[in-house]
Amino acid sequence: MPIVGISGSYGGLNLGDEAILASAIVQLRNALPGVEIVAFSRNADHTRANQDVDRAINPRTALRDEIIPEVERLDVLLLGGGGILYDTEARTYLREVVIAQARGVPTFAFSIGIGPLKGAEERAAVRDGMDMMAGITVREVAAKRLLEEIGCTRPVTVTADPALLLDPAPFTGDMLRAEGIPADRRLIGLSIRERGAAAPDLDAGGYHGVLAQAADFIVHRYDAHVVFVPMERADLREAHQVIAAMSAPHCAGVLRGAYSPRQVLGLMRHFQFALGMRLHFLIFAAISGVPLMALPYATKVEDFLDALGVPRRPGVHEDSAGSFLAALDRLWDNRDDHCREMRERIGRLQDQARRTVPLMVETLNLGSAAPVDC
Repeated sequence: MPIVGISGSYGGLNLGDEAILASAIVQLRNALPGVEIVAFSRNADHTRANQDVDRAINPRTALRDEIIPEVERLDVLLLGGGGILYDTEARTYLREVVIAQARGVPTFAFSIGIGPLKGAEERAAVRDGMDMMAGITVREVAAKRLLEEIGCTRPVTVTADPALLLDPAPFTGDMLRAEGIPADRRLIGLSIRERGAAAPDLDAGGYHGVLAQAADFIVHRYDAHVVFVPMERADLREAHQVIAAMSAPHCAGVLRGAYSPRQVLGLMRHFQFALGMRLHFLIFAAISGVPLMALPYATKVEDFLDALGVPRRPGVHEDSAGSFLAALDRLWDNRDDHCREMRERIGRLQDQARRTVPLMVETLNLGSAAPVDC
């Protein structure tokens, strides 16, 4: 049976990355019965406890002499998915790739996101690593464009984010009650993150104030309870600061429990609307059939909106709050039509996501890929 390694930003730091790994594992086990899966994770204990892997290694704490034999026994090393090749981190994530390529172990880019890549050394490292791949799949057209820009000569196939194929786990009424989420109000999910690129022109107080204004509008306009969904730990602090700035903080809460990506996907089905910044929060909403509105902060979010046919909205700015809330109101009024259009497009994206594993299997001649049923 083949031994497949998969390397990415795994280890419980971000629910989106965990969703990618969970979905990739299901696809690999369906396509290659009996496959041994080795995860290169930033928290090997977390990955062993929460993901269906056979082995997990932390390449950031292991010595090179410990990593080499783990890589040498692989039939293929998958890089990704997720947006892991960017300035300051690209060469770190390429470490196992370089080791594998030097020892003749095939490598394959697994529906990765790329960028921003502005540093000359990072661009050269990514170009050289990608040019030695057996195959390259990326999740966005922008990633393919960037690879061409930095001089990558290998063919690049655009597929889609593996998390698009994740199956939900139930988020029960008892779980809602344990979180203090009311059953008699409309529920609207919010995902926010630190200011940074999300609002470069605002100070922290202004940023949280504008988001609090949006949350209060949702509460009063739609008679709703707002549920902040942290996709990683830092989001908790941001959510609490927004709630502290609301005029109706009693109508909002932050998801507190430690939930799996499948459970958070199950929670999405309780929402009547989703508003967010994090890419995988928006992916979860889309595959759950929940009308959504994004606050773009990164190219990967904008690319996903374009693929869905969802109009881009302005970022978080004090002088655009009124137009933003008006756009939210229009989308709320037209949410049924919005969902119908989104269902058709999300189906096409899921079909693209299903191509990644069969393409990898075919490229590396690992055997006949069974249909990916997930």
